[in-house]
Amino acid sequence: MTSRYSATFKAYLDLCRVSNLPSIWTNVLCAFVLATGLFAPGQYLVLAVALSCFYLAGMCLNDVFDAEHDRAHRPSRPIPSGRVTLRGAVTFSAALLTAGFLLLLALPFRQGLLAALLLLITIIWYDRHHKKNPLSVLLMASCRFLVFAVTALSATGMLKLPVITAGSVQFLYVVSISLVARHENNRPKPFARPVIPLMLAGICLVDGLILAILAAPAWMIAGVCGALLMHAGQRMVRGD
Repeated sequence: MTSRYSATFKAYLDLCRVSNLPSIWTNVLCAFVLATGLFAPGQYLVLAVALSCFYLAGMCLNDVFDAEHDRAHRPSRPIPSGRVTLRGAVTFSAALLTAGFLLLLALPFRQGLLAALLLLITIIWYDRHHKKNPLSVLLMASCRFLVFAVTALSATGMLKLPVITAGSVQFLYVVSISLVARHENNRPKPFARPVIPLMLAGICLVDGLILAILAAPAWMIAGVCGALLMHAGQRMVRGD
């Protein structure tokens, strides 16, 4: 019985690509510090958990919409392999999104809820159409930018220039990851080294660098720690 529950738990971790979560945590940290000029652990934790819920739900819904494609091309994914049912994935996504919105209600400014609604729409639009839309890389990158927007608007009610700048840098970086991933998929053989996982971990480093430049050099430590944590997590759960 214990082994069955453990296998199910691992399947949901795979489904949600949980190893990528540190990149959300550093995104939120970057946006929060640039928006408020300080670090309030309580508010940061609420925002980090809320945006983590949105991210996990987005990854889960990605596999829900890709279920038929994955049966033919990636049969080892949790849904086509039968480790997670389609109904279970949809229910789990709904629970995560509900939790995310409820957590945002605990924050001072309601503008963040509107940005979160836009984030949800963008997530669903991307998950539903990314296989057929050549511009889907822009939707994925927009989701990252909106993480910055939700954080800043929930914490201060405003979207200041440093936050917009940081979100835009991550937007461009995520576009570059997506383009490299497409190039790898079109190659006869994948890259000899795990380029995409390393670039994904680099999201944390970009956040740390932005904070080091716009806030204080010591924040680079947070970016390095996030990247190392993400790299370690990828050894157990693939994030690409």
